Amino acid sequence: MVASTRILAALTTTAILVSPAVAQNAKQEPVAVPFVLPVENEPAPKLIVEPPLPEALARGAVLIPYRAENLRILPVLGMEAANVSPRFGHLHVTVDDLPWHWGDFSGANTIVVVGLPPGPHKVLIELARADHHVFAAQIVTFTVPASKK
Repeated sequence: MVASTRILAALTTTAILVSPAVAQNAKQEPVAVPFVLPVENEPAPKLIVEPPLPEALARGAVLIPYRAENLRILPVLGMEAANVSPRFGHLHVTVDDLPWHWGDFSGANTIVVVGLPPGPHKVLIELARADHHVFAAQIVTFTVPASKK
């Protein structure tokens, strides 16, 4: 009984001493918001795409390194997101002029395509903001070699 009374007293004392410090800290230090409206005076987003990695291409896998500047790749969509700063968006990836593409939101800095038949191919990579407006685009051409079986 005495031990439980001591524990209760210690917890009560700690709560009394810490509560004003926490309240004071919350009043003095505002929480930083990572996004601000609207986008003003930001440099234009830029897309840098490298050729596919030759080692992977020799095995039939297409690994295309890329880098986005002045835009963060995040899984966010919508018209409201188009005016948020710092800018964020995603990639549109189209293979061989097919009538469809996919959106890459990973930010992994590598586009991965597997299962293409041997021969020449091209990949269109577009840097788009959250409302799908395209800022920049690059086309990468390459040849998938015939498999050595």
